[in-house]
Amino acid sequence: PVSYTERDSLVNRGYGHTIISMDYSNKDNLPLTGFLIQASAYLRKPISQISIGADFNYYNLGEESDLTSLGVDLKLSKHVGILPEILFLSPIIGFGFGHCQQKISSDIVQLFSEGNDDNVTAQSYHFIVGLDKANEKQAKKAWKFFKKLKTPFSILWNDGPGLKKLDQELKKKDLSPNELGKGRNVWYCIGMSIARDTARSVALHDCDIKTYDRRMLAKLFYPVVNPLFNFEFCKGYYPRVANGKMNGRVARLLVFPLLTALEKTIGKSDYLDFMKSFKYPLAGEFSFRRNVLPELRISSDWGIEIGILSEMQRSYSPQNICQVDLAETYDHKHQKLSIDDETKGLSRMSIDIIKTFIKKLATQGHSFSREKFRSLKATYYRSALDLIDIYRSDAQMNGLKFDSHTEEKAVELFAINIMKAGEAFYLNPMDTPFIPTWSRVKSAIPDFLDRLQDAVNEDNKQYI
Repeated sequence: PVSYTERDSLVNRGYGHTIISMDYSNKDNLPLTGFLIQASAYLRKPISQISIGADFNYYNLGEESDLTSLGVDLKLSKHVGILPEILFLSPIIGFGFGHCQQKISSDIVQLFSEGNDDNVTAQSYHFIVGLDKANEKQAKKAWKFFKKLKTPFSILWNDGPGLKKLDQELKKKDLSPNELGKGRNVWYCIGMSIARDTARSVALHDCDIKTYDRRMLAKLFYPVVNPLFNFEFCKGYYPRVANGKMNGRVARLLVFPLLTALEKTIGKSDYLDFMKSFKYPLAGEFSFRRNVLPELRISSDWGIEIGILSEMQRSYSPQNICQVDLAETYDHKHQKLSIDDETKGLSRMSIDIIKTFIKKLATQGHSFSREKFRSLKATYYRSALDLIDIYRSDAQMNGLKFDSHTEEKAVELFAINIMKAGEAFYLNPMDTPFIPTWSRVKSAIPDFLDRLQDAVNEDNKQYI
């Protein structure tokens, strides 16, 4: 067994350039799932010196002292500033659903209001909040909450009359996302960021992170805002170990063995090699340059992370893609396995992820018969059980708790869900796998983005 360290991934794979989460209180909480961050890079003065290599563990704008002990010379950090916009996303279950809520506390607002960094100040932020499943009373609570920010902000009240009217207009032209979910909220927030047209780079990361550190933003942004780099896309990764045990069950027990099984059943491909190379493909943290946004196709369900990686593989060279080590430790809200209800928890997530893989491979000319799905299920099951043996050795060597029974129950559920995803694939042959791009929306309704921005601004004038 290979010793597992905080700076390594259980499945250690690299792709292209490997360059390199908030403690929440119970007060003033609002349910949210994540936030999207935009940044514009600019030079404060000419770059006098920069020493870079192929691999960095840390990037941090404006805090060079933190890098000295690592022997990393990032003179550029003194000369590059960022002008970010933060786009918070609420979960589809919305307010008042108890245990399903993902929360963000006043701590995160305080963090982004401090403005003590020479390069990143409170005045340079603009927060864009995506709010789902909120009535007017709850929306007012959100506006009141974010007034604590000493920075400008906008809220996309997705269930307000203004944005619902715009969504109906898109539905008439078959351009609206066909289901509620994280992907839909991300899509509308991306539309708002395109409409604002003020930022150069965009990043997305979850906001239910219990181990958040502000430096994570700099690490996530640096590869795409540094003018000396040619990276269009950056994916985050981190170890999933917390409270003395391994986490990241869907990545460990579904995605990695499923990729191995797909390779054995349909053969090797550049796409599978690409997906296998990411150390944590389900990480909700990634960044890209603004020019990627108008043509970005994303899924409206839990397959959004796999869908975005798939789009990057289709559209960009490996030389334009990197992955970043974001944190020494990472923990966030954990979902239940939900064995008895495939519409919730990790069960639903696994079905959405499997469907995303299948649809992507189908677009590349691979065919999937029912017999193929049976072979895939059997191959996956054996591969996953083999990995459990490896994880058990990892846990024992590093003094971590390990429950073989729970691990195998998850594998059995995921194996069943391969067949369920396959059946859904057969029953909905005309299902569109992605939300339309914003370029297509603009082509169909040229002034839509302007009206989206106007509607958001009107709501904010009324309630702020």
